[in-house]
Amino acid sequence: MILIADNLNTRNKEYMAALAAGDSGAISGMSRQLKQADADIINLQCSLDGAGDENKLPWVAEVVEKASDAALGLDSRNIEAIRKALAVAKKPCLINYVSGTEPEARQELFELARRAKAYVVLRASAGSIPVTFEAKMQILEELLEDANRADIPNERIFMDPSLIHIARGGGQDHIMNFHECVSSLQEAVDPPVGTIAWISNISVGIKKKASRKKLEAATLLYLAGGGLDAAMVDLLDPEIRKALYFIKSFRDEIVFSPALLD
Repeated sequence: MILIADNLNTRNKEYMAALAAGDSGAISGMSRQLKQADADIINLQCSLDGAGDENKLPWVAEVVEKASDAALGLDSRNIEAIRKALAVAKKPCLINYVSGTEPEARQELFELARRAKAYVVLRASAGSIPVTFEAKMQILEELLEDANRADIPNERIFMDPSLIHIARGGGQDHIMNFHECVSSLQEAVDPPVGTIAWISNISVGIKKKASRKKLEAATLLYLAGGGLDAAMVDLLDPEIRKALYFIKSFRDEIVFSPALLD
């Protein structure tokens, strides 16, 4: 499973303070810690709406890549910010994400991805997030057709059926249909695409951190059983790391040892 650290996000107060202060030393330290935690990709978020990202995202991209040598996930609603970050990154990035809204912006993002040979997350969202399996699959299929027409090959595409908070109305239906999408996409798409989940999103609204992390770890295991290829997770949390250990063991990627359970 491809591990994407989602630790550098707007909910991380320490990171956001360092970003606001331009503290490259602090952010470099966080980046090295995530790389040591086996991050394949470090996702970068500077804001929720993209405001100011055209300056912040390329700067933090340079800092994180230099400190960690990890690939970068560019999580911004600001296309100019993504353009600038792609220009400074030395490794192929992951554009996170392209949705079913704003067709012109979608085509521009696909063109940026094509030129930079970047990877792209296609998210099942079109103004709102659909609940049913059929609606999720319809949006993903339309996005895949658009991506392919823009010369983005399937090998550089990840599909995200969109998890929502389980405490929100319909949350349980979402996770069941997400699991079904992951399993179905493995058979429905040829050449194959990757599947991806933003695991931390499942627990939004749960007040206790310990409860949130147990829920996230359980969700990760559940979706891994359906064949999930990549996960955006809090790589520094012990519950998540235990779940990842089990996944690697069950997939025969490492040798299981009872001594490591504690």
